[in-house]
Amino acid sequence: MADIAPDPERTASPQGTADDDRLHRTLDWKGGFWIASGVPALVLFSIGTIASTIGAPSVLVWAVSISFGLIQSFIWAEIAGLFPRKSGGASVYGAMAWVRYSKFIAPLSVWCNWLAWSPVLMIGSSLAAGYVLTALFPADAVVNTWSLTLLPLDFLQDGLALRINATFVVAALFLLLVFALQHGGILRAARVQTIIGLAVLVPLLVIGLVPLITGDVMSSNFTPFVPLSGAWDLSGWTLLAGGLFLAAWSAYAFETSICYTAEFRDPGRDTVRAILAAGLACLVIYLLVPIAFQGVLGVERLAEPGIVDGDGVGQAMTEIVGGGPIAANLLIVMLVLALLLTIMTTMAGSSRTLYQGSRDGWLPRFLSHTNRHGAPTRAMWTDLVFNLMLLLLSDTVFVLAASTVCYMIFNFLNLNAGWMHRVDNPSAPRPFRAPTVLLAMGTVLAFVNALLLGWGSSVWGGGALVFGLVGAAVIVPVFVYRHFIQDGGVFPATMYEDLPTADGGRSGVLERRAGIRPYLVIAGGVGMVVIGQVLAAVSA
Repeated sequence: MADIAPDPERTASPQGTADDDRLHRTLDWKGGFWIASGVPALVLFSIGTIASTIGAPSVLVWAVSISFGLIQSFIWAEIAGLFPRKSGGASVYGAMAWVRYSKFIAPLSVWCNWLAWSPVLMIGSSLAAGYVLTALFPADAVVNTWSLTLLPLDFLQDGLALRINATFVVAALFLLLVFALQHGGILRAARVQTIIGLAVLVPLLVIGLVPLITGDVMSSNFTPFVPLSGAWDLSGWTLLAGGLFLAAWSAYAFETSICYTAEFRDPGRDTVRAILAAGLACLVIYLLVPIAFQGVLGVERLAEPGIVDGDGVGQAMTEIVGGGPIAANLLIVMLVLALLLTIMTTMAGSSRTLYQGSRDGWLPRFLSHTNRHGAPTRAMWTDLVFNLMLLLLSDTVFVLAASTVCYMIFNFLNLNAGWMHRVDNPSAPRPFRAPTVLLAMGTVLAFVNALLLGWGSSVWGGGALVFGLVGAAVIVPVFVYRHFIQDGGVFPATMYEDLPTADGGRSGVLERRAGIRPYLVIAGGVGMVVIGQVLAAVSA
């Protein structure tokens, strides 16, 4: 048994576990879908980066990655249904499986999920700022070229530095705008995102379909179907692993649609509908858009710096669908809206991860406060400040690779949480039960993700893996302070919400039926990361 009984005197403390700091149940599954509608646009973040890294098989990378994400979503849907009173997404629900076996692994899941998701705010706002600045001013204008270096960081990655420029200023204004929109609660945010989502998803669908209808997709742009290394040898497979590693950050991300379980009117029904609807939308976009981009433009055009860094994506889209300056300007507006949509999606989801992590005793107490609209404002401010710091970094791809390291750790832990909940909570009500074959496939994918973590991350430089692992380790002192110093080694009662216990919840003692299997899983995951590193070293 895991003796983690709650202390009744601590569970109603004014620091954030009181019932008046609850989220409000105002959302249906359609609202959850529209809040997650910013995820399909994430394909534009790294479509050039992946094409420039692997070459013609980049379309295969997106197809495989979104297929993995869709399989995994069935596990997320099942474990979310177990906790109708919790928000924060799959990492929170997965942490409830691991807490029986280790107090430290559980918060690692929550923390890594937040570290993976939160940088979307920085990346999206900086790209949107770049579009606005290049649309309003010539490329050689002082406002576009001025930059003040604060601190060089070449020891992490060549050319990396902390700096202030016009992009930082405009991006910060975008983040403040999104904060203001979400300050009024999840329902108002969902209504705004429905409008923006339609303005983004429809053009993305048009861009994916028009070239196929007009016959502008050229088969020659997909041949020879080999990596840039020239063959499907170990070096080629390493490039593929690097592509799958980075694409996972975008293609798996629609799991954010279940961050709002505690705000759904009917959690049992709305949760599964929201994530499956979001998954199907992403499946369509992630298959069509990469084919359109590569089929019309070719790999060499996709690998140009303007598309890799995102500034030239608008012009590339104009080339795909045709049209003059008016069409180009409309597409720029659409791209800015798409990026704002992803920022809104991310701030809504990642702030709720912080909020629930605080209520459950993983993260600092102050994060569990909500305003009168039910918005977790302190968690939102934390997201905002953290990303203002990230905006100082000069290389968004480095940030993306480092955050993907954390995302893969979260995925590994939570895919295994699916079978662990089946073993430890066999009689718990499940509004949705994933087919056992998909549960098994998701467990296999957990180890595939671990392999990609060790193998694929090497393609983006050793600094990304180190930076990501160090970032993940930060949770240890944070959790130690919250749990052992502030809470005296016991969890608040809110952590036990919806969680079956050995004696009906009176003592909070949780049964452990899985034996040593969770520990073997951790050992196997570490082993897969090591194997991946060895494969990367041999192929270098």
